[in-house]
Amino acid sequence: MLPGRTVFAELMSHVSPRRFRTCVDRYGGDYKSSRFFCWDQFLCMAFAQLTYRESLRDIEACLRAVQPRLYHLGIRARVSRSTLADANETRDWHIYRDFAHGLIQIARGLYAHDPLAADLAETVYALDATIIELCLTVFPWAHYRRRDAAIKLHTLIDLRGSIPTVVQITAGKCPDVAALDDLVLEAGAIYIMDRGYVDFERLYRFTLEAAFFVTRTKKGIRFRRRSSQSVDPSTGLLSDHVVVLATVESRRHYPQPLRRVRYRDPETKKCLTFLTNNFTLPALTIALLYKSRWQVELFFKWIKQHLRIKAFYGVSENAVKTQIWIALSVYVLVAIVKKRLNLDVSLYKLLQILSVTLFEKMPISTAVFDIGPKVEDIATVISCSYSTYDRTLVLRTILMLDEVHDGRLFNSVQLSV
Repeated sequence: MLPGRTVFAELMSHVSPRRFRTCVDRYGGDYKSSRFFCWDQFLCMAFAQLTYRESLRDIEACLRAVQPRLYHLGIRARVSRSTLADANETRDWHIYRDFAHGLIQIARGLYAHDPLAADLAETVYALDATIIELCLTVFPWAHYRRRDAAIKLHTLIDLRGSIPTVVQITAGKCPDVAALDDLVLEAGAIYIMDRGYVDFERLYRFTLEAAFFVTRTKKGIRFRRRSSQSVDPSTGLLSDHVVVLATVESRRHYPQPLRRVRYRDPETKKCLTFLTNNFTLPALTIALLYKSRWQVELFFKWIKQHLRIKAFYGVSENAVKTQIWIALSVYVLVAIVKKRLNLDVSLYKLLQILSVTLFEKMPISTAVFDIGPKVEDIATVISCSYSTYDRTLVLRTILMLDEVHDGRLFNSVQLSV
């Protein structure tokens, strides 16, 4: 790290300026801009996400309070509320969508070897959607119900690292299953979905393109059993059948056999029935894979709690989508930094630390490093495992290193002795 560089500057150093410039030039984002460029807009909005700013006026006040430091962060223009509002309203949101996709590809490479709930070499995705509620009088373009407005985030996440790989922002009325129409399937990958995505005509495309799906059945679907496999009831498995659809209409949409696995959850005692077109994985693995689908629900809960995607700085469709894509870019960027710096903290804790240290001149690893628990462990070991003479020698050694830890290490060990 360069001396004197702030935490925010180090965080943004993990962004490729060339990639960002490519996205801007693709849509002419800086056309006729002489002062406030797309990069300035991204930095201001990223600052707002990381520090939980409430409004454009809030962003303006906070950034002007540290005006002398903004140049070193890359913000060359003077930040004003009206300029930022105009940028959010007029600059194409596709710029930040394409930029987020570039960060996603980097993050997926970094998390490619993370473990899954089941020991598999294949890529495993979870697909789901969530509603973001809006006010109809403020966002009339997002009409959802008679008196409500909303948009819907259809999200496909890679379960290795919980990285969102595909995000579609649609009207709130758009059904969840419609996301399958635009989904580019990856041969050999496994897609986990809830029963809202059971549409046999759409699911048959997975079989045609050599991809696999795992989902739950809906009530009323009729099957005919062709064969059965033995299962171990002690694992919670109830049955493992090869079935075909019984009705002529359903069989026309999905003419191939399916695999039906019935499983009783040992915790909730609830009986679940899964459908899949994968006939090679063990039945218990199918059940464990579906259980890992909960990660996408946790992802939605996390971004709604810790990112600004429920309250918006602008009211137009372009401003809303710009804010959502920049928020997702910040999420993925923090995940990249966590992996590259090998930080042993959760994303939540890392975001909390970044929110209060953005303008501190220190490495991110220093801001995250916490000596507290290690000091207590050292003190306990010394007090329990060494004789009086040995402890005196250890204390002298610790005293020589005391300056490194601002006195905390020596004081803690001395108290234990």
